[in-house]
Amino acid sequence: MFSALRDVFRLPDLKSRILFVLGILLVFRLGAHIPTPGVDAKAMASLFEQGGVLNLFDLFAGGALRRFSIFALGVTPYINASIVMQLLAVVIPAVEKMQKEGEEGRRKIVQYTRISTILFSAIQAVGMVLWLRSMNVIYVGGISVFVAIVTLVAGSIAVMWLGEMISDHGIGNGISLLIFAGIVARIPESITRTFKLLRTGELNLITLLLALIIMVIVIAGCILLQEGQRRLPVQYAKRVVGTKVYGGQTTFIPLRVNSAGVIPIIFASSVLLFPSTIARFFSGGFAQAISKLLSPSSPLYMVLYVLLIIFFTYFYTAVVFNPADVANNLKKYGGFIPGIRPGRPTADYIEKVLSRVTLGGAVFLAAIAILPSLLTQMLGITTFYFGGTAVLIVVGVALETVQQIEAQLLMRHYEGLVRRKGKAGGILRL
Repeated sequence: MFSALRDVFRLPDLKSRILFVLGILLVFRLGAHIPTPGVDAKAMASLFEQGGVLNLFDLFAGGALRRFSIFALGVTPYINASIVMQLLAVVIPAVEKMQKEGEEGRRKIVQYTRISTILFSAIQAVGMVLWLRSMNVIYVGGISVFVAIVTLVAGSIAVMWLGEMISDHGIGNGISLLIFAGIVARIPESITRTFKLLRTGELNLITLLLALIIMVIVIAGCILLQEGQRRLPVQYAKRVVGTKVYGGQTTFIPLRVNSAGVIPIIFASSVLLFPSTIARFFSGGFAQAISKLLSPSSPLYMVLYVLLIIFFTYFYTAVVFNPADVANNLKKYGGFIPGIRPGRPTADYIEKVLSRVTLGGAVFLAAIAILPSLLTQMLGITTFYFGGTAVLIVVGVALETVQQIEAQLLMRHYEGLVRRKGKAGGILRL
């Protein structure tokens, strides 16, 4: 392990990419501690003591919302904009055509996503600031409100830019890494608070040990979910070209149990957070009812959360994996699945198997997402947010980043970060 890490920093290009990512994450964490002008910090802290959906907002903001810093909106506006663009690609042919135009189409979609991010951040900033003003958290005054809105929108644009810089010049997905950094940064504080309660007797040692056991089981389940796959055997026919024989080998098509990674968790959480933001425009019973219904502990939130995770798992799997293209490529190069005719029957078979595998992965993903939250509520541990959302994001982003680093090392004839035994690259599969 340590020799592999040493090999990482022996490669100038990979070393510079990793150091660049660390530098961007440092800037992101510094921005999370710069307060927004005109906000009463003590009044803001008292709001979070009441719990509710604000804690889930703060999870994606990496603690910036609790401090109401310039990055208080976090990556939520960018995620909402990405969801809208991907949904539009399904229902609007022009956007779908744009996706298939290669690099030029990708640039157009990125530009539209940026514009949508500004619109979403403006809506969320106005709603949040007006709500906080009604709660006497922001100092009364038109200038203070305007400055707070502009600051939040500018901070959201800066977070989007930081994420894109990581994706373009670093390692891994930039937005996912920003969320990962925000969650991990809260761990030391949570551990300290937990041990304080344990020392004062407010927390039972047996309860804490039970929570740790649950945490280990959930992390193991997340790893199995991320690494598991169904392999479809593929046989290539022999072809004689001149005096040489090509093909004849047997390989497989890997269908991942969770092809969407942590995207369904992030998308589902963001969709459920957006109505609460809109409700901040209104005062009285309506806003309170919406906030109560969409509280992370409410039954309605749990049901909608599970359904959205399953939906986005299927949706994102359909975006990243096209059975018809795989079947056409197999037919083009003389490959076939034993017992299945090439062409359309192969595409139908792959789609059928993929649908079943994805269903199991989506249900397991939803179970891991809500089970820890339910158990920790039953155990009464409030010092840290040990939800399936946080665990899945941390484990998923960590695995994806390590795999990308391993791919860079293998391209340069180095071994991966973790030595594993077995075939097919030595990666653990189900």
